[in-house]
Amino acid sequence: MKKIKLFILVAALIGFISCDDTFLTNHPTQSQEAGGAATEGAILSNLGACYQILLFDSYAANNYNSIPLMSDLRSDDIYKGGGDAGDQATLYRLSQLDVTPTELPYGIWQIYFSGISRCNNVLLACSNAVNVTAPKLAQYQAEAHFLRAYYTHWLWKFWGNIPYFENDIPAPYMVKQMSADSVYAKIIADLNYAIDGDKLPMRVTKANDGRVSKAAAIMLKSRAVMYQKDQTRYAEVLADLNSIVTSKQYKLVDNFAGMWLNTGEFCDESIFESNQLPKGKTWASGWQGFGTNLPAFISPNNLVDTVYNGGWGFAPVRTQAWAMYETGDKRREASINHFEDGTYTPRFQSTGYFLGKYAARKGYNPPPGDQDLNYDNNVRIFRYAEVLLNIADLQVIEGVAPGAGITAQECLDMIRTRAGSLASIPATAANIKLERRREFLGEGMRFWDLVRWGDASILTENIPAFSTNRTWKDTDKLLPIPQSEIEKTEGAFKLVQNPGYN
Repeated sequence: MKKIKLFILVAALIGFISCDDTFLTNHPTQSQEAGGAATEGAILSNLGACYQILLFDSYAANNYNSIPLMSDLRSDDIYKGGGDAGDQATLYRLSQLDVTPTELPYGIWQIYFSGISRCNNVLLACSNAVNVTAPKLAQYQAEAHFLRAYYTHWLWKFWGNIPYFENDIPAPYMVKQMSADSVYAKIIADLNYAIDGDKLPMRVTKANDGRVSKAAAIMLKSRAVMYQKDQTRYAEVLADLNSIVTSKQYKLVDNFAGMWLNTGEFCDESIFESNQLPKGKTWASGWQGFGTNLPAFISPNNLVDTVYNGGWGFAPVRTQAWAMYETGDKRREASINHFEDGTYTPRFQSTGYFLGKYAARKGYNPPPGDQDLNYDNNVRIFRYAEVLLNIADLQVIEGVAPGAGITAQECLDMIRTRAGSLASIPATAANIKLERRREFLGEGMRFWDLVRWGDASILTENIPAFSTNRTWKDTDKLLPIPQSEIEKTEGAFKLVQNPGYN
């Protein structure tokens, strides 16, 4: 049964912080004046608001913003789907590598800048803490540093050159834009703070499922360093990843399909995930509640089935993604649903294949409320499988010596054994890349992998039968800064548009 975690309750008790054009402004809680003394309760209230941002994975700011979906739409695993090209037209443009400063997914920008502001609130409160023990204070600060890094890293990946702030802002947008490299340095500094020492446990207790661990901070650092291709930190990241392995606190679970059920949440493979609850979101306001819309978004329209609910038919899986799995690979049916003709209504770019990990399962969105917005499928953010495949990637693709740690071949063998006792294959760069694609389909990893490997040119394609015609350019790595954000700034704080979008 889904458990409501303490920090979620705290967020609910203080009320939902509204977010509009002033989302960069510091919002003090009801129990603490900005800059005033902060009790442990005040700090926890601020921290609850930080974690709440994880629950805005879809429909915040009344936009569809799911990170797995926003990431995979530019990959070669899915199409946009939906009613037609004009249904959620900005998502179609995203899939075609054709967004503009006025037509692009905008909710992500608002969500994660709000998250940064809330994390700053926690750190401000911690600096004015009263009657809080040193270990607790260190833990709360580490959690806030991690969450700020997590929210910043998504803005950095999507936009690169973003405004960045660590303090209260006297007026909206009075903060200078940083280069992507400078933002990366800020992310690493926050993560090093969270990782160093024993501020966080390698794995949290069951009572604290959903909170940040040292392993989560290590995983985010590995993603950031590998995406930046920061060779100076490869060895330390590999050592940190090996520390997760040697801790023996995580493992691959035998039942890959079961990991995506409610009963598989916070399992031994889960390092960090959101804690969605089936209530609270409404069509009137996306800045509240605990549910997610992603399952309804990606499930087939008018589906008649005993296990799954119907949805809106977005993100159909490409046939080549279905075909890439070997015979006996259990990940295929766990990652992709294939329904018989006549059991659903085909929509735009339909292939007959649909994303399975976060599919709309019956019983996962009980009434009352706006059920399409309130599925309780947790987003699995970091899994132990990624620890193993990041180790293999660093050793083989990036050439980092394994030292005394686990080898790339051992990592690949473990992944393939769990997938269905598949035969061992050599740990070559090509095989590791393919195994990552198979393992993480639908989790929002593929596009970012192609970019960091320098393989994104394969996204160039012309497939008239599926209404896709796109050409990869290096500038497509970043989205354009929203024009509405540029227009809100002036003088020394004027935002500069990313290359390729002027």
